[in-house]
Amino acid sequence: MVTDGRWDTAMTTELLTLTQWLSPAFPLGSFAYSHGLETAISDGQITDAASLEAWLRVVLKQGSGWNDAVLLCAAQRGEDVCQLARALAGSRERLEETNAQGKAFALTLRAIGPYIDDAPLPVAVGLACRSFKTEPQVIAGIYLQSFVSNLGQCAVRFVPLGQSDGQAVLSRLARDIAETAECASQASIEELGTGAFFSDLSAMRHEAQEARVFKT
Repeated sequence: MVTDGRWDTAMTTELLTLTQWLSPAFPLGSFAYSHGLETAISDGQITDAASLEAWLRVVLKQGSGWNDAVLLCAAQRGEDVCQLARALAGSRERLEETNAQGKAFALTLRAIGPYIDDAPLPVAVGLACRSFKTEPQVIAGIYLQSFVSNLGQCAVRFVPLGQSDGQAVLSRLARDIAETAECASQASIEELGTGAFFSDLSAMRHEAQEARVFKT
């Protein structure tokens, strides 16, 4: 990253570290979680790239993507939002998903640094970034890109969609990701909430789904 004509090695290192933490190679087990997407696909609500894009946009801007980004930024600012993050999980499996991935994230960081306590995933990422100079909207944006990318790959495998379709959906959501991250970085916890009702209901119904590929 260039700052005032000089290469800012520290900020570049932070970005590289963050992309490592939120890459599929980092041992979170995120590939095993569909966030209720499996039920939506089984019900025929998601059948192609267009319906996947519409579904992900709502989750991103009005559902758990928005909440996660706000919680991440709040945790990075030093606010204690761990219990709030758990309370906002709309179903047993949503709680399992954020707790399990957050615990895996914290466990790996304790081995490589920095040390953080177990927390729901967005809170854990915020805590890990407390000392970062990188702007919060950039951190939230990378987090949301990872979140949406994982759900896109679930659909690629389960709809199924072609890899090109999956990547095209992710590309078309880039502006939505950036806008959501920007808004979340300026939001207070009073602005938390969800309007992604079909996504939340699908997550609840997945708990009773007999044939399943994903944990949630």
